[in-house]
Amino acid sequence: MTPQTTSSTGPNPLPHTVESPATLQSPDTLQSPDTLPSPDTPQISDSIEVLRYSAFTADPAGGNPAGVVLDAEGLDDARMLAVAAEVGYSETAFVTAQDTAARRYRLRYFSPLAEVAFCGHATIATAVALASRNGTGELLFETPAGEIRVGTSLDDGLVRATLTSVPAHSHPARDTQVERVLRALRWSRDDLDTGLPPHVAFAGNDHLVLAVRSREQLAALDYDFDALHALMRQHGWTTVHLVHRDAADRFVFHARDPFPVGGVVEDPATGAAAAAFGGYLRALGLVTEPLRVHIRQGEDMGRPSDLYVDVHPDDPRVRVTGQAVPLPAP
Repeated sequence: MTPQTTSSTGPNPLPHTVESPATLQSPDTLQSPDTLPSPDTPQISDSIEVLRYSAFTADPAGGNPAGVVLDAEGLDDARMLAVAAEVGYSETAFVTAQDTAARRYRLRYFSPLAEVAFCGHATIATAVALASRNGTGELLFETPAGEIRVGTSLDDGLVRATLTSVPAHSHPARDTQVERVLRALRWSRDDLDTGLPPHVAFAGNDHLVLAVRSREQLAALDYDFDALHALMRQHGWTTVHLVHRDAADRFVFHARDPFPVGGVVEDPATGAAAAAFGGYLRALGLVTEPLRVHIRQGEDMGRPSDLYVDVHPDDPRVRVTGQAVPLPAP
């Protein structure tokens, strides 16, 4: 299997994947058998410093692991994709240009199979890594999806980061799209929460948002990887953001995010989808005053994550806050 390289020349390049994505089972083993190096092959990352962080958690056993390469100026697309495949996390972020004095950085993101325009948890991880190296404060990331500002600060000895998304928007999903996705999820229309209609939401990437009535239904997720992968490629969706509202009078949600187009069964914390979800709530008219939303993700994978989403009725941008902690090298 030969990974395809991708281009980021457009404002929102869609993920490209290889012909047959690997079915990957857990965040601790997020590598495809087809991309694993042989014991006699030197690892690409041996000559490249790859930092490893878990984002949206204060506990290394939780959150979403991300690779971070802070000095990637000399790496071409093929090499970055190869490093991401070797690291094996759902995304690795690469700092390809930097102005340290101005705290301005160019950032690109690769899954094991594709480049993506924007990745929230890898953005948080990169911000924490840079703050740990250069001190806390404001950062500006140039990404294929647009400029992303990130504020960093110390909170009980850990760095907390808040990213500000590009302007978010959301529109109703077509019935034909929803029906095909429901078949891939092995769900029915009766399983959906009618108070939160299906939408395609954007805050750097497109995500299909589906709200399910039952927490038990969400916990029992068992979907058709190949069928959902094909649908997501067809429509350019980065993840399917599956949510359950904790209570009608609270903005606390449980979420799961299938990510087959990246070669990953599921993401345990998805900052890009969280930002898009904030725009979705605003589009539905549910944000009438400044609002903080708590998204609890990764619980059903054994990697609990906490994402805090701030939405303002008069600002199309969405802010997503979380911590990140370093992980030991394998």
